[in-house]
Amino acid sequence: MRISCHNRVLLLLVLIALAAAFLPFVNYAANRLVSGESRQLWQIWTFPPALLLAVPLVFVGLSFLPGRGALAVTLILAQVLFILLLWSGGRAATLLAQAGSPLARTSPGSGLWLWLGVTLLICSDVISRLTPRSLWRWVLNAQIWILPVALLWSGELDSLSLMKEYFNRQDVFDSSLQQHLILLFGTLIPGLLIGVPIGLWCWRHQGRQTRVFTVLNIIQTIPSVALFGLLIAPLAGLVKHFPWLSSWGIGGTGMTPALIALVLYALLPLVRGVVAGMQQVAADVLESASAMGMSRAQRFWKVQLPLALPVLLRSLRVVTVQTVGMAVVAALIGAGGFGALVFQGLLSSALDLVLLGVIPVVAMAVVVDALFSLWIALLGGEARD
Repeated sequence: MRISCHNRVLLLLVLIALAAAFLPFVNYAANRLVSGESRQLWQIWTFPPALLLAVPLVFVGLSFLPGRGALAVTLILAQVLFILLLWSGGRAATLLAQAGSPLARTSPGSGLWLWLGVTLLICSDVISRLTPRSLWRWVLNAQIWILPVALLWSGELDSLSLMKEYFNRQDVFDSSLQQHLILLFGTLIPGLLIGVPIGLWCWRHQGRQTRVFTVLNIIQTIPSVALFGLLIAPLAGLVKHFPWLSSWGIGGTGMTPALIALVLYALLPLVRGVVAGMQQVAADVLESASAMGMSRAQRFWKVQLPLALPVLLRSLRVVTVQTVGMAVVAALIGAGGFGALVFQGLLSSALDLVLLGVIPVVAMAVVVDALFSLWIALLGGEARD
């Protein structure tokens, strides 16, 4: 009987996990200033290193089993392993802190980071194979994070160096979160108010689309740092001639040039989304609406806009995730946000501080993307019904 692998992606990820098993599990340092030393998993909890092969071998066996049952078992095991890895990282930090100084810092090692990433990739791959329905995929992906969030909330991870950095800078972190949200919503609202009318105008006057998209493409190709810098001089000159603008928070640096640049970057995806969404509405649908006696405004609000909304939401989704990431660079011109923590950590060679700024940005982008995915999935479900 011929034996074949039914999940080659899982097999590849298991090979990566095997390599990660022998990388440092955590890095331990006596305090924040000294460089740490690597600790393997079997050095924290004494056991033969060969036992680490048991988990990859189980996943290798599952990769050769067909059917949804094997996929479901793979998902459960990968999720359990992800939670155990998080817990063991926090527990290792607690044990090392008790054995050493209270100032000791324990950070996740490259092996732990890689194992966490592999388990999440396994979960994502299995979920995509289990169901084709977007809504169920969203639910299965979302439930993975219930126990890890509960683990974080319970304080089991408080001994990790990243959490210690958070407790030491909680006020700065909260302020950075507020500034990042201001940059996000301060970009989306003006972007929609400007981009949607331009998109509708381009859709109604197709001969002018080329010129509009040429300008927007040029803006999109300008590096973010360069665009931020280009806006400093004109805004500073404007405030110099009209000093009362500074009382409104307008200046050559800070939020104003950052928001202008982020809105400019948001226009191309938004305008393209509006044009593509309106163009996909079939002509016979509009003819049927006209035959029913609908006016032009009624056809737009009740037929064209609902049908174009999923495409527009996908464009808005891209803009939102893009803005969350690009807002980090805005810290270079004094706009604040999590980028301030990232660059402060880079300047002081403090990896934990860098991660304190990077991880919330990644989490915010993932959450925003997931919320848009849910919205689009619900619209798709309503359309099928």
